[in-house]
Amino acid sequence: MTLRKRLSLGLGAATVALMSQSALAALDVGAPAPNFTTKASLGGQVFTFSLADALKKGPVVLYFYPAAFSYGCTIEAHDFAEAVDQYKALGATVIGVSHDDIDTLNKFSVSECRSKFAVAADEDQSIMKAYDATLWLKPDYANRVSYVIGTDGKVIYQYTSLNPDKHVANTLDALKKMQPAPAAGSAPAQTTGG
Repeated sequence: MTLRKRLSLGLGAATVALMSQSALAALDVGAPAPNFTTKASLGGQVFTFSLADALKKGPVVLYFYPAAFSYGCTIEAHDFAEAVDQYKALGATVIGVSHDDIDTLNKFSVSECRSKFAVAADEDQSIMKAYDATLWLKPDYANRVSYVIGTDGKVIYQYTSLNPDKHVANTLDALKKMQPAPAAGSAPAQTTGG
């Protein structure tokens, strides 16, 4: 086999490995969500975020992202910021988690998250590891994984893809599906023509 062919096969195998990264493990639906408490920033203000406390208020959308200010993570932060009112209407809290230090996240929370939702520091990767959300080839970084955690502390939805495009839509859909159905016999909403 020629060197060119071996290099080509090796590159192809590496590409498949990277592409399949999105299909690698994450916590299963129905699994208990590991509890955590960590430093977080909202609008440039540091506070202590507790998953247990947030779940007392409603479901939590917990999303992991590789690095603040990177191209895909900036897109994803903007998407979550634009949708935060929809999450609030569904009673949900949004929290992003990365390996970045709190000083970096103070800036990211203002500029990219637009002071609309909190981002948390996981400098020792303990939260990422507990949620099986580390990047395979760069385990110091989080994979792009989104979870919806129900008030019972169990995972009701998870989505893994390095592409940031569907994380917001998918987690909103999961939250909408968990909303109670309208009561039997209730009248449909009336609209007025115009």
